Amino acid sequence: MIAMTELPPSPGTNSAPNVVNDELKAYPQVQTETGPMTTTSTLTARRYGAVNWLGLQTLIWREIYRFIKVGAQTVLAPLIQTILFMMVFSLVRSGDWPGTVRPYADGLAAGLVMMSIISNTFQNSSSSMVIAKVQGNSVDFLMPPLSALELTIAFIVGAAARGILVGAVSLVAVAWLANIMPEHVLAAIYYAIVASVIFGAIGLLGGVWADKFDHLAAVTNFVVVPLTFLSGTFYSTDALPEPFRTLSHYNPVFFLIDGFRYGFIGAHDAPLMTGAIVSGLLALALSWACWALLKSGYRLRS
Repeated sequence: MIAMTELPPSPGTNSAPNVVNDELKAYPQVQTETGPMTTTSTLTARRYGAVNWLGLQTLIWREIYRFIKVGAQTVLAPLIQTILFMMVFSLVRSGDWPGTVRPYADGLAAGLVMMSIISNTFQNSSSSMVIAKVQGNSVDFLMPPLSALELTIAFIVGAAARGILVGAVSLVAVAWLANIMPEHVLAAIYYAIVASVIFGAIGLLGGVWADKFDHLAAVTNFVVVPLTFLSGTFYSTDALPEPFRTLSHYNPVFFLIDGFRYGFIGAHDAPLMTGAIVSGLLALALSWACWALLKSGYRLRS
């Protein structure tokens, strides 16, 4: 009988035990039609709950830091513009704001603060999206595990942060030129937040649609600026002749400025409940439109 001896390992062969196979045996086995399957991937994959709070918070801070690091352009410049508007229109017109005993400068200041909130909120979300598309780094927020709802919330919250910050700074600045102490604080806060959501959403929609800055400029010049200047920012719509007075009430920005002005001087041109409901529903509708557009991947995933 020939004795069988164990051959030594050949050169280049690792004689150590197969650690990988030994570790794989420790994983639970899942029985399938073709046999057992090791579920190693389920043990190493990171799990998120209903909301990816870490990713959402990171994107929000990214949007906030983006405008803070160029504060001279995003905060100081709008502040100077608001002060110039305040000085010029206060010199051109004097007297009381229609329907009140408050000076014209008080009503003008409230309108200018709301205008700064609107314009800066729109600029933040729209420019963020267009810059990402032009520079080709939109993958930074498309590849992470963020849902369309989380992207919508992050961009709108980041834009609202800039709008409210600029509005607060403008409020402090114009306080030297007008008595801008609010009479109805909750109304002023409500319309500031709703306006930020509305134009943050409009900016996000415009940024997704625009492929370059020329497209975005068209949205600004033909949509945002006309809606803002024809909404009673510098005047009371009660002074307009018909049918322009009635037509101005179909401008959604009119309700924002009218309600915000009511929060400061107590005067309003439209029913308060109507303005609050219309503004709130518009904010919800535009936010839903942003969610649907991001979920579809329109002009983002190609």
